[in-house]
Amino acid sequence: MPRPAPLLPPALSAAALSAVLLLTTACGTEHAGRDVGAAAATPGAPSAVTDPPVDGVRVTSVTLPADPAPSPTRGGPGVHADPLPAGTPGAPGATGVSAAYEVTNSGSVAMTYTIVFTFADAAGGAMDNRTRTVPGVGPGRTVRGTVTMEALPPGASPVTRVKVLRVTKVPASEAPAAPGVCPPSGIRVTADDGDAAMGLRVVGLRLDNCGTRAVALDGYPDLTLLDADREPVDGVRVLHGSGGIATVTGFDDPPRPFTLAPGRSASAGLMWRNTTGSGAAVDAPYVRVRALPGAEPVTVTPHLDLGTTGRLGVSAWKPVP
Repeated sequence: MPRPAPLLPPALSAAALSAVLLLTTACGTEHAGRDVGAAAATPGAPSAVTDPPVDGVRVTSVTLPADPAPSPTRGGPGVHADPLPAGTPGAPGATGVSAAYEVTNSGSVAMTYTIVFTFADAAGGAMDNRTRTVPGVGPGRTVRGTVTMEALPPGASPVTRVKVLRVTKVPASEAPAAPGVCPPSGIRVTADDGDAAMGLRVVGLRLDNCGTRAVALDGYPDLTLLDADREPVDGVRVLHGSGGIATVTGFDDPPRPFTLAPGRSASAGLMWRNTTGSGAAVDAPYVRVRALPGAEPVTVTPHLDLGTTGRLGVSAWKPVP
């Protein structure tokens, strides 16, 4: 997904923010990942999984790498004692782990699912994550796919199980367009993965004019915060500018009218803190964005962990150089 120009000053740059926020990419109702029983799988062959689905998504089988052949004695007839290339099943650090999965939409409208799969070792430790997006699953339909993990570094624990860690689903009509795809409106709106430091979160919005007509912009994105059931969130003020949340270079620049020619892009940003004091913490997994008045909404999933702050800052649209 394209990222807008960085919104953070050098002190808060991505290079300095090694603890990048997992903006809980789960949407809809969040569920903890479940082990799928892959530890009992037969190496080299698919092993059926009977775990219940996570928000309509379940792993149906897991294939572990075949057991390596016994190490031959150097010098024996017809043997090759050199180590296997990295990534070869059976070689140190190789995985060859794949999981078949299925997505079932039991709702009444077509949905686009984004699924985070975790490949874990026998102790349950996450060795890697893989994300798959399944677009436009119609009501009552089931779509199947496969997710595969690449080789681990030498000495890493072998992967023995797969989890459905998080599921994000939004109405297909409001899902961000896939990279390289231009929606009928000619305007593609996306959100990046965000940066975090000392409880401060900043997520970038990007608007790409992928159509054939120029787009006039003047002001701020129109935002609606949505809860896990995609219902509007109450009690949060959406502020133009930082609203005193933090000082970030350029975030409080006033809006200026400009025209976005075809092929050009604009950016804006969201800013909040996850501080929790008295009262109930507020989480808004979804944000419905209208880039300009009258535009069709696009629902992005920055997972706003707003704590009890009750404030979200939004910066004005500005052209990307």
